[in-house]
Amino acid sequence: MPLYGQPPRADAVRELVEARLRDAAEAGGIRESVTVQWGDQQTLTVEVVDMPVDELYYNPATHRIRAQRSHDAKLDTQLDEDPWSAESQAYLHMLLKALPSDPSRTDTKFDELRESLKAYGQNDPGLITRSGILVNGNTRRAALKDLGKTTMRVGVLPGSATWADISAVELSLQLQEDHRRDYSYINRLLAIDEQWKTSTPQEVAKRFRTTVPSCEQDLWVLRNIRELIERSASGERKLRLVDFEDTKEKFNELAKRWKKEAEKNKDSADLIRELRFAAIVLEFSKTDVRLVETDFMERYLSRELPEGFLETAPEEQVTTVVPGLGRSVGGPDPKVVAARTFTDRVLRAKAGWIGGDLDAERTFAAAQSAMEEALEPAGKDARVRKRKQAAPDRLRDASRDLELCVSDLVLARGSRSLDEEEFDDAVGNFRQVLEKLAREVGKSVSEPADETAWLMSLPARGK
Repeated sequence: MPLYGQPPRADAVRELVEARLRDAAEAGGIRESVTVQWGDQQTLTVEVVDMPVDELYYNPATHRIRAQRSHDAKLDTQLDEDPWSAESQAYLHMLLKALPSDPSRTDTKFDELRESLKAYGQNDPGLITRSGILVNGNTRRAALKDLGKTTMRVGVLPGSATWADISAVELSLQLQEDHRRDYSYINRLLAIDEQWKTSTPQEVAKRFRTTVPSCEQDLWVLRNIRELIERSASGERKLRLVDFEDTKEKFNELAKRWKKEAEKNKDSADLIRELRFAAIVLEFSKTDVRLVETDFMERYLSRELPEGFLETAPEEQVTTVVPGLGRSVGGPDPKVVAARTFTDRVLRAKAGWIGGDLDAERTFAAAQSAMEEALEPAGKDARVRKRKQAAPDRLRDASRDLELCVSDLVLARGSRSLDEEEFDDAVGNFRQVLEKLAREVGKSVSEPADETAWLMSLPARGK
């Protein structure tokens, strides 16, 4: 995590904090405090004081808006160079109010927080360092500032607090179950990634109230999002982390689908990944993205793309030269290369479109239109496949139930607890259904295989 140093008025704020702490101690009576996680498995109780809102600084390292910082590249750079300037603090103020997926708009949850503070006042104290940096309560300070409030109640960390302490305390407070405004999707991924580098997988999973496999899946998603951002670069333009805020369910499904396919065939898994990347970037729904399988490019999409849309892959992309031998061997699967080429063009087009490039916008629209046209027949075929699989799937489910019935019979025999009359009625019902199934199979299957022929040969009752 970057080390941002101390604000320019750190000494003056520290003196004010110390004075407020002394005043609280001298006043006697019941003093307000707040308990925070401090170090390994330790808690720390700190005093709460009133501080002027204008003497507090937004934390430039807060996990809450880490992804959104890239909304304005110039201001993001300035935040790193001078986080305490009026411009940088104003940028943080704007981001703390913003909708995570679109920082140009105010989040309705922020509006709700502001109205709650207006109606009921501040219920929970924030948390600051001795130099006035907000460790917790950044968003509350933004709301109080908008309301014109002059003071804010805050707990005060020990003077020995480091930037590592600030990060750990903020994270522990933000992940409490009763916190009103959760981290956005990308900021949660970034926080997991940060913690993964310094803690064991088990500790990270416990901290985020999840499992190690779930954390590993989140890290897989973040790695792929970062890769897509780099691949989208065209000149000075490229996508930003914030552009992927609304993709959680799509990427989670893709991660599971990729892992399952990779166990059977890595090339097929990478083909699905590339094509679904494109569908996600083109902003299609989760149910649409599910339709993209290994045959999607060949059977559907290639027919809809404008002529010349797919650039021809250079020779070195599809062959690999063995060093020292001068011999070429097969490189990546050509289908994967073609899919990657398509996705790269979509990525660059979206980055250009967001940057105001009209040619890029037209390219993005053409890809989106082609994808939409391709998804229609893919969806119809998927529904047909589902209908074809429905009857076999139900038989498999029935077989599993019968296996459980066998086990139940064994247990009932051991305890002599079988209701034989009830069982006979159930067998009669089962026989009726089986006979009905045999009749329908006879009408539906023209060339039955051995097992189906056996079912069709079952004698009907009374024959």
